[in-house]
Amino acid sequence: MTLHYDFDAETVENYTTHNPAKPSHVIGRYGIPDDAEMQAIIDRAQKAQAEWARVPGLERGQRLDAFLNAVVARADEIAEAITLEQGKILAEAKAETLKGCAEGRFMVGEAARMGATPIATGRHNFSNQILRRPRGVIFCISPWNFPAMTPLRKLCPAIAFGNAVILKPSQFTPAATYMLADIAKDFFTEDLFQIAMISGRKASEVISKSGIQGVSFTGSVDVGRQVYGAAAQNLIPAQLELGGKNAAILNDTDDLDGAIQQIAGAAFQTGGQRCTAISRVLVHKDLAARTGEMLAARAEGISLGDGMVEGTQMGPLCNLPHWDSVIANTAKAISEGAKPLVGGAAADGAGPEGGYFYLPTILANAKHESTASQVEIFGPVLSIIEYESFDQAIKMLNGTEFGLTSALFSNENATVQRFLRESKNGMLHVNHGTIPDNNMPFGGIKNSGVGPYSVGPTAVNFYTSEHAAYVAW
Repeated sequence: MTLHYDFDAETVENYTTHNPAKPSHVIGRYGIPDDAEMQAIIDRAQKAQAEWARVPGLERGQRLDAFLNAVVARADEIAEAITLEQGKILAEAKAETLKGCAEGRFMVGEAARMGATPIATGRHNFSNQILRRPRGVIFCISPWNFPAMTPLRKLCPAIAFGNAVILKPSQFTPAATYMLADIAKDFFTEDLFQIAMISGRKASEVISKSGIQGVSFTGSVDVGRQVYGAAAQNLIPAQLELGGKNAAILNDTDDLDGAIQQIAGAAFQTGGQRCTAISRVLVHKDLAARTGEMLAARAEGISLGDGMVEGTQMGPLCNLPHWDSVIANTAKAISEGAKPLVGGAAADGAGPEGGYFYLPTILANAKHESTASQVEIFGPVLSIIEYESFDQAIKMLNGTEFGLTSALFSNENATVQRFLRESKNGMLHVNHGTIPDNNMPFGGIKNSGVGPYSVGPTAVNFYTSEHAAYVAW
């Protein structure tokens, strides 16, 4: 498959994508709009949003449902495009597309409710209402690790609640977004969903100007700060989903095999390139040796290769700068004393010619203050940190700049209740990996998130504005 999306022949600049398993293979070419076209995109979005907002909520939900059915029908095609540009295995690429659709299904019903809130009147001969209206044009910025699910996670609630969307995909993985836009043309008002294939710098300029009523960003903390600053210039709300250094506490369990399976799955899916990936295991000293042996065995058994090839269990990292970053950060962690039980280096023959492959890695003897425990390496690297008391475990769990997700494996109710009270993370999991449900709020605290969460019933708080209405008679 080669993806060449049409763009103006006079356009000088364009983005070219490559297969991270075979970097010399060009996958797609995407034109970059100039300033005049970017303004035209915003103008078209404003016009489309005004028309779409007049469509009844029930009808918006029905059309969103039909759109999602069409996406599911093309899930195999979308998955292939994802694998060719991002590198993850086909099964994971299809699974992310279907999960994005499943989360979108929840929004079909929400379109009919619009976050309606009953409230008592405070005076005689009055009725009180809390009204919600579409915000307007939402500018969305999507990362390279989930090229279908993240755009769907932003698009579906925005459209359900009556907004228009301008979406900036990653320059590394835009194909899935273009496919979603092609499908959307058959179900929504013309120009309701448009793509802006622009740089991050240009995106900040767009956000800081008038014409945009909200910005939803998923990506790194550093870029998130820039987006937040740009939104502040325009005084518009921001929804930021940022990084994580997520930990699983392995305190006590009568099913160590099951716990290890859950932790390894959450660590190595998509090559560890997930904001919700488990990258630290805080393990009680009595379980540490056995935990290290079992995790190393699982990591060593992962089949690394081209995501398009049947039997591959983990593909390459997405791009050269990120591959270099994983290599550098893991090497630094090892130099600080972390011991690689398995992996700890790029695969043999990997690189700009052989593909951006990195070995699944287990680092033992990691210290809480070190790179292995504090830096979001964002690759197939899992650090093991021992503790003696649960007080120590909680202190280390919360002792990073991040607060996205966390897990606890324990059979003791008191321990579980303490974890639920004290874990400083937006999402809490007990006795399973960090996989969120399709109807639950998704987001983080501290440096992992700002603004209302995406997915679930609270998404309405970002995608609509709130109005207090009083009617006297």
